[in-house]
Amino acid sequence: MSDSLSHPSRAQQRRNTQARILTEARRLFAESGYDRTTIRAVAAAAQVDPGLVMHYYGNKERLFARATQGEAPSLPGGTPEQVAEQLLDHLRQSLTEEPIGSLAVLRSMLTHPEAAHEFRDTSRGYKDRISAAIPDEEANLRADVVSAALIGIVIGRHLIKLDYLADADPQEIVDILRPCVRSLMKLDTPLADHE
Repeated sequence: MSDSLSHPSRAQQRRNTQARILTEARRLFAESGYDRTTIRAVAAAAQVDPGLVMHYYGNKERLFARATQGEAPSLPGGTPEQVAEQLLDHLRQSLTEEPIGSLAVLRSMLTHPEAAHEFRDTSRGYKDRISAAIPDEEANLRADVVSAALIGIVIGRHLIKLDYLADADPQEIVDILRPCVRSLMKLDTPLADHE
């Protein structure tokens, strides 16, 4: 085995350390929220000195921003029916694979104004697409209600861990929610292939 395979370069060691710090920061922000997560706690979890966390990320606010930065979900589009199904597919995925970066923002946004502001900003485009798909003069309000329902289900499953919701099959949750989403989006006729 060559030395390059058995001993990572300094640059690779740095990237590994930064990745470990971000992983632990995401986990702690999701578990404890912004206010209760400290640089020291992140450093201890990542098994590094707190000064190293500060060196790489500057302060807790910048660490939070990096830890919660993620790929934005693709914006829904198409017919109103397609948008409704895309929303439900995205929910199914969020219920199946715990979205740790999103959970860190969701837990933190109630006590950290910047997290709430970031969440509103990043979700605005998503909500606008939902609104555009709703054939109703109250489309903006309806889009907000749909968004709040989907967010509430993710919070209930992953953060609050409501008894039945935490253990339910994601497809079953989506099937229960589908008529509600369709009704809110003024698509009152059920889709035959989902019944």
